[in-house]
Amino acid sequence: MGIQSVDRALEVLDVLAARGAAGTGEVAEALDVHKSTASRLLASLAERDLVTAVGPGGPYRLGFGLVRLASAVTSRMDFSQVAQQLSERVAAELHLTANVAVLDDVYAVNVAQAVGDGLLAPRHYVGLRTPGHATSSGKVLLASSAAAALRAREGELPAFTERTLTSDVELDAELSRVARQGWAASNEEWEDRITAVAVPLELPDGRVEAALTVTGPTHTLPPERFAEVAGQLRALAATSGRWTSPNP
Repeated sequence: MGIQSVDRALEVLDVLAARGAAGTGEVAEALDVHKSTASRLLASLAERDLVTAVGPGGPYRLGFGLVRLASAVTSRMDFSQVAQQLSERVAAELHLTANVAVLDDVYAVNVAQAVGDGLLAPRHYVGLRTPGHATSSGKVLLASSAAAALRAREGELPAFTERTLTSDVELDAELSRVARQGWAASNEEWEDRITAVAVPLELPDGRVEAALTVTGPTHTLPPERFAEVAGQLRALAATSGRWTSPNP
């Protein structure tokens, strides 16, 4: 019954989109339901601003709540485009695999990737859900979210290499360091012989929306280069037009 109600609500939106405006009776006729059913559907949609009554009792038009939903989709599309463009710019400049990732619970999910000239990607990262405690992007994102950091410390921390942080005490100290210095590194903590550096991608209001990461073999991205590369990532993030990555 619940699924049927959802289907009917969507049909109401289709009817109003096609007709511009329609009364309760017209909606009931179009859906082949009783007028009282159409009235309940319209009332529920109106509560969420997805439809609006032109006058007392109707007729109804599509509401501005749909504009809000559509703008969220558009914003996400813009996010993906900017993330890919930034990844490509970083890969070209630093000759390393570049990724942009977002937080999903206690994991980092990669949404964009580009490979530096002459490099083979260690793996295809887009869509990959990577462990927050073992990756540079995950550490940056956990450090920016107190709730996510708490969940990570309370859960099991599996080891992926001999260097993976596996205790809540170690992770707590690492996230505190990341917050202070404004960047994170993974020194063969998720994959052997692979290192990575990440910086937060901040919106103008200061919220961390994502993380920008570069990954490479240890001989190309050794620990002594981590701080320098973090500075380069911060500078490149500022060219995105959407994000900054200010010095701590």
